[in-house]
Amino acid sequence: MSETPVELELQLSIQPSPQPELERGLQPPLPTQDPSETHQQTQLQPEIQPSESNPEQQQQAKPLWIKHRKLLLLFWGFSLCAAFLGLIYYMHQNRQNRSNNQTVTVTPCLSPACQWASARLSMSADQFREPCEYFLFTCGSDRLSPDRGGGQRGQGIPGHPQNQNGKFVWPERRGQSKEREDRGLREGKILDRKTVLLQYLRKILESNDSASSSAVQKAKGFYHSCLDTRSIDNAGEEPFLTLIQKLGGWAVSGRWNQTDFNSTLSLLMRDYATFPFFNLYVGKDPKEIARGTTKRYIQIDQPDLLIPIEWNNKTQKSQAKAQTLRPFLATCQRYLALLGAPDSSSMIHVGMFMSLSSELAVTAAPLQYRLSKGQLYQRMTIKELQIQAPAIDWLGCLQAAFHPLRLIEDDHVLLHNLPYMVQMSPIIGKWLNKHELSTSGPLQTYMVLNLLHTLMPALDSRFSETAKNLSVALGNTEGVAPRWKHCVLETERGFDSVLTHLLSERTAHREAKEIVQNIFSSFKSKLHELKWTDQKSLQSVMKKVQSLIPRLWTTSEISSEAELDLLFSEVSVSTHSFFSNYVQLLSLWQKKRRKLLTEQIEAFDILSVTPLLLGNELLFPMGMFVPPLFHPNYPRAMNYGAMGFLIAKDILHLLLPDIYSQSETVHAVGGCVWAHYLTMTEKASRGGAFSLSAAQQQEVWVQYSALQIALQAYHQSLKNHPGDTSISGFSLTRLFLLSFSQVNCDFDPYHEFMPLEPSFLITVICAKSHLCPTNLQCPNKTQQHSLQTC
Repeated sequence: MSETPVELELQLSIQPSPQPELERGLQPPLPTQDPSETHQQTQLQPEIQPSESNPEQQQQAKPLWIKHRKLLLLFWGFSLCAAFLGLIYYMHQNRQNRSNNQTVTVTPCLSPACQWASARLSMSADQFREPCEYFLFTCGSDRLSPDRGGGQRGQGIPGHPQNQNGKFVWPERRGQSKEREDRGLREGKILDRKTVLLQYLRKILESNDSASSSAVQKAKGFYHSCLDTRSIDNAGEEPFLTLIQKLGGWAVSGRWNQTDFNSTLSLLMRDYATFPFFNLYVGKDPKEIARGTTKRYIQIDQPDLLIPIEWNNKTQKSQAKAQTLRPFLATCQRYLALLGAPDSSSMIHVGMFMSLSSELAVTAAPLQYRLSKGQLYQRMTIKELQIQAPAIDWLGCLQAAFHPLRLIEDDHVLLHNLPYMVQMSPIIGKWLNKHELSTSGPLQTYMVLNLLHTLMPALDSRFSETAKNLSVALGNTEGVAPRWKHCVLETERGFDSVLTHLLSERTAHREAKEIVQNIFSSFKSKLHELKWTDQKSLQSVMKKVQSLIPRLWTTSEISSEAELDLLFSEVSVSTHSFFSNYVQLLSLWQKKRRKLLTEQIEAFDILSVTPLLLGNELLFPMGMFVPPLFHPNYPRAMNYGAMGFLIAKDILHLLLPDIYSQSETVHAVGGCVWAHYLTMTEKASRGGAFSLSAAQQQEVWVQYSALQIALQAYHQSLKNHPGDTSISGFSLTRLFLLSFSQVNCDFDPYHEFMPLEPSFLITVICAKSHLCPTNLQCPNKTQQHSLQTC
């Protein structure tokens, strides 16, 4: 139920103080005089007043009154002045509180965004009506059950990869009402931030705006051609077979011009972003970054091999997985059959492809092994690389990939597995020089099948189904992403600058900057409340924090639609030919890579949803500030409850990755919150409690502190800019907590360390404070009187 204006005023009159949250709690205003005492005084008053019915007593009292009348008049005057001043002070404070918080009446938010948010909130459970149920089971995870050994976060969450059934029922709660089951399923659909951003980009791409620029229309046309699976299926394999003929054909089809190996490889790299024998990247040298150098280099790495491989710790070599060779063989045969290869010859070509793949696999090594051997970022010139691995025309291939840039033999490149390059060269030479294979073209077939893998997203469903079957055979049980998500991701690969422009246009820059600044300010004040192991630790952290400049991460690379139109002027998007559109996307992708090498600009990742450190700047991507997590027309309580919490959590993870050993507060708060959980669930009394690890205690502290930081920042925003609207008549604090509960299942790299559902933190916040509209206590929990404020 919604709160009265008095309750609202009490809640928001609480202002942050420099005292630690652990010690001060959230105290209510001082109580006024007890009404029972006033009533008692009223009853006693007739007994102490002189009686008018006794004249003798009046005559005896009159001389005493006349004798002390000056003193009485003076006392009466002082009393009147004190009462008058007190009344003025009370009226001033009351007016100030009302003007600061504007909580006497909650102004409803009636914007379309708020109406949509109201409908969304109505689909969620009201945690203040069923606190015992909501805060313990909101994400549907059973990982805390002692009978299950703690489990693992994510199991039991509808839609989670570890729970493919999409539905979970608590063992001890079977047979409950259909209403609660439906509620659990609704809440299980809480989305992670990356999916929220992709859905927002989808809405932009599907919007019908005839006034859009040419570049925007091409991006939307590309997206819609990707969605047109009927046209893709009708085209079948013909677009790919036509492309093979442009590359000189291949022996599998019986038509091959016996093209030069390095010439074909150069074409694949330049026009189709395909790298069969090695990978290409563009990036900086970590050794130079420390010196402030911004130069970028071509970086050459081992390829992403199509054949499944595994690392043998005994031999320290990679090898093909024996148990996957049969399904991989069947998959290759199926691909050739779909491309029209005759059965009589396909097995020979598949056998040679697998043999060559296996030989290359032996020379590959996992990243961790290469890192331990110092094989990353090895610098050498193109000329030196040519001597080490002569089978590849390195200068010719790199010039083709970065055309029209001028590269010379003395240019430096960075290698991430030189031993692979050295061993790859004789393998290629051997297969090139086998005279008995001269007409079979095994290297050409190898390159064509790698090109097929690159273009797989643009081919009909028969190819994607074949790839899916292999993935299942390899033990991958993850579901296939919906088509719209696949198409948004593919559109971003080629038209990222267009989507960045569209996203920037729709981002509320002023509101986003304001919440970032307020959360960061509240975060810094939180650091001073911690009990540090030593002063040196505090100084080190504060020095790092004080040097940072938080800002919204935008890009000035493309500043106008006219520039975008010029950039994409050579792109021709076909409405019903996604394959031709996709081939152009690959060319755009390679141009973007070339641009990174020549221009000293930072690559902008439009799909980023968490802040990052770049020098002394703390950058917050625009993709964080999208509905339903953030909207400029939402009440600020909603924005701070959801996005404010996420920002605070991200900052704590980014700037304090390992604070457990530096602060006593982390251990104390983590233990306190855990005690709340054990009491509420009665696990301690049943002997089902298990202790938290250091990582778990730190994550509990991070998320609890993030909620406190967001709430403190919201109160400060109300103090600086009084007034806020609300939704559905909820008080501002209640709306804040409701908004927080909508994102409590957000998945981040640390979610596996969170031993309880984050929404449970609301009960800890409300345990001994007067912020919450309802006392979140369960009638059947007898130990709640002992709960302490964390």
